[in-house]
Amino acid sequence: MLANKTAVVTGSTSGIGLGCARAFAAKGANVVINGLGDADEIEKTRAAIEVDFGVRCTYSPANMLKGDEIAAMIADADKEFGSVDILVNNAGIQYVSPVDEFPIEKWDAIIAINLSSAFHAIRAAVPGMKKNGWGRIINTASAHALVASPYKSAYVAAKHGIAGLTKTVALEVAQQGITVNAICPGYVWTPLVEAQIPDTMKARNMTEEQVKNDVMLAAQPTKQFVTIEQVAGYAVFLCSDDAASITGSILPIDGGWTAH
Repeated sequence: MLANKTAVVTGSTSGIGLGCARAFAAKGANVVINGLGDADEIEKTRAAIEVDFGVRCTYSPANMLKGDEIAAMIADADKEFGSVDILVNNAGIQYVSPVDEFPIEKWDAIIAINLSSAFHAIRAAVPGMKKNGWGRIINTASAHALVASPYKSAYVAAKHGIAGLTKTVALEVAQQGITVNAICPGYVWTPLVEAQIPDTMKARNMTEEQVKNDVMLAAQPTKQFVTIEQVAGYAVFLCSDDAASITGSILPIDGGWTAH
């Protein structure tokens, strides 16, 4: 389905991003992964994609705080593979604090990584997609692109910004074979989420099941975590011919969270 295509996925050394990278590779795409982590583990992850799926995979250490490095990542991918056909803007960080106590440096970093990095990557990738007459841009947003939660001012602002950026770029490139959409997951079961459970159990004097159901899944009517595979499958579908008329859409996959 995606043979001879190239996908660049930011924040893809673990979690949702890695799930998307592997899902694209499973459909025949070459992939560029990016993100933080132990160098040896990243190399194992990169090599495993090549072995498991018979595609090429490279790693970019581009810092999502730096627009010039993001642009260079896209340029390097284009030089290495001949095109950047799919761009998934997935990199993100979080910090929780009342707005009047929110550290300014945390605000700046969250806006830069969760929002501005997507702008820089899109700006760099769109010319090549226009030239080829085909492209798929997928922004990992969040249920927080549609609704708010207390103490997450920077994250919610950034994800609402991603929604606006998605719609705007979709309108600009609508007649050039490029679609632009945002996937909005609720709570996804990732290693990062799993690692939060023991501390929350201790802090709230709760059992593991209470933390999952009464804290993490309180807003999700299904009381089920979204899986990485489900989000990755959504991303793959958005790259298919069947999804060619889906653009400028803010697409929840949140167990009913935003139906409230």
